[in-house]
Amino acid sequence: MSIISLYLFCINVIGLYIMKVDKRRAKRKEWRIQERTIWLIAVIGGAFGLTVGMHMYRHKTKHIAFLWGLPLLAIGETVLLLQYL
Repeated sequence: MSIISLYLFCINVIGLYIMKVDKRRAKRKEWRIQERTIWLIAVIGGAFGLTVGMHMYRHKTKHIAFLWGLPLLAIGETVLLLQYL
């Protein structure tokens, strides 16, 4: 397993976990993870994990920017990865 594969696996697991944690905090009306942080994780390679988490936990699905932006970013990241390989 290459270092890039390991990195992408880890950052996407982190993205998935962030959606889970933020959804739980939203339900409890606790301090939330900033949207800026969520987008940062997406841009550095975690868009796929965040997209899966968004649908799995039904979180941020009413935000058009997340509903369309995360999947499009995930597709873009996948295309870049395939070109790199």
